[in-house]
Order: sequence, then structure tokens, then C-alpha cells
Amino acid sequence: MKLASYFHDGRESFGVVLSEGLFDLGGRLAGKAANLADLLCGPAIEDARRLSAGATAEIEFSRVRFLQPITKPGRIVCVGINYASRPGEHQTDRPKYPSLFYRTPLAQVAHGEKLMRPPESVQFDYEGEIAIVIGKRGRRISADKARDYIVGYSCFNEGSVRDWMKHGVYNVTAGKNFEASGAFGPWIATPDEIRDPHDMRITTRINGELRQNDTTANMIFKFEDLIAYISTYTTLEPGDVIVTGTPIGAGVRFDPPVWLKAGDVVEIEVEGIGVLRNEVADEQV
Repeated sequence: MKLASYFHDGRESFGVVLSEGLFDLGGRLAGKAANLADLLCGPAIEDARRLSAGATAEIEFSRVRFLQPITKPGRIVCVGINYASRPGEHQTDRPKYPSLFYRTPLAQVAHGEKLMRPPESVQFDYEGEIAIVIGKRGRRISADKARDYIVGYSCFNEGSVRDWMKHGVYNVTAGKNFEASGAFGPWIATPDEIRDPHDMRITTRINGELRQNDTTANMIFKFEDLIAYISTYTTLEPGDVIVTGTPIGAGVRFDPPVWLKAGDVVEIEVEGIGVLRNEVADEQV
């Protein structure tokens, strides 16, 4: 299934994504699941599968405002330098361990909402990535069991304000957390939608121009490796999100760099999931 969170007819809800539109589950599963995280991480997912069998679209996409799929994530753990093409960009050897940092929920917007370029910098950049959603609690999860903890996959734009990442020695927290600088969505694909998680193609287009094009076959640390490593130091909880790294092709790597500006359209497409689309606007202060 593909499952979305959205605002429709005066209320927040969630439902199944079909080719023609949405089939609402929020009303049908009232009392069993309050949001999409509850649905994915609890027993109501079986009710959703039953209800979606043979379902037809009842809400047009144009009639909803999409929300971030997980509207209140517990944690958003991000991974840096995780594609085989990336180490050369940074003049480093293949890393022994993942490079990790956190994003806050306010740093992302939903599919169709505006990305905000802050007035403090023109060095606003994109990074197309795949997000995985954790479905059950776990600590020190072994890599061979880690796949059982993934309840879904989504697209993610890990927007970056590059000069703010270098205000200190390497100030990732500030540069990766400007409000509304990234995006998450448009929806979540459950594992049965993914042909091969170890060979998912991800592309990023800016105003229709292809900038990033790679597959998870070239990941240094696979999804299972990341879950095993992260769960060593912290307990992963249902609804946590892990953003798994970006391929070569971000704007900072062009010569000269090509920064996002107001009016640009960023589209991140992941095989088996869909297209996350956002327009850039200048933040008004």
C-alpha cells in the first residue's frame, strides 16, 4: 500500500493512495488509529489492508492539502556521505562508520508546500534522499533482523544552508535545520511496494533538469546497517524516521555552485514510492 496524511474537509486524516485519488481510512478506523504512524505501527494496519482491497478513489488529489506522512516523528536521524560516489567529493576514504546528525520536525514541509530560502544566506541547496520509517521499538537490533523494523519508505529533501554548516568546524545542526528548508513525502510506501530495497533508483530534478541519479545499490551503509548502528546507542521507537543519505549531484558540487532560488521547483522521485515536489520561495521576515 501507499499511505498518505492530509487535510481534507476541515480535518486531518489519512488514507490509501490510488492512481486516481485517495481512499480515506481516518474516518473508517476512528478509535483504532489516530494518525498514519498509529496505523503503520499498530494492529490497525491489517484493517487497512482489508479495507483497501478493491477500494476505489473517493477524494481527488487536488482537494487535499498533503501533510508530512509522519506528522509527529519522534526523531529524524540523518545520514551523511552514504553513497559510493560521495567520498571523492569530500576527499575522504570510505568511512568505517555512518556520519549522523538530527533534523527537527520544523525543518521539513509536506509535498506541495513551499521550501523557504532564508534571508541569511543564498547558499540554499537540495539533497534527494530515501527515508525509512521505524515500526516497532528496538535496541541493539542486529542487521539480519533490521528489515523487520521498517514499516515504510518515503522521499525526503534534506535541504541545506551550506555556509551555515561551516560557521563552526562543521556546524551541521544549524545548516540542516532552518525552518521549512526540507521536505518529506508525498506519502509512505509499505515494504510490499518495493521491488528491491537494495536497488531503488532515486533521482532529483530542478526545474525539470536531472541533477541526481543513483540507486541504493551504491549505498555504503545499507538500511539494515543503519538501523543496527543507530539502535546501538539509542532505542528506536515507532514513528522514528531515518534519512539515509544523498547521491552525488547536489548544487554545491557544481563549478561554480548552483544554488536554489525563488521559483525553482525541486522534484525528488524514488522508485516504488512516487514524486516529492516543492517550489522554492524566499522567506519573508
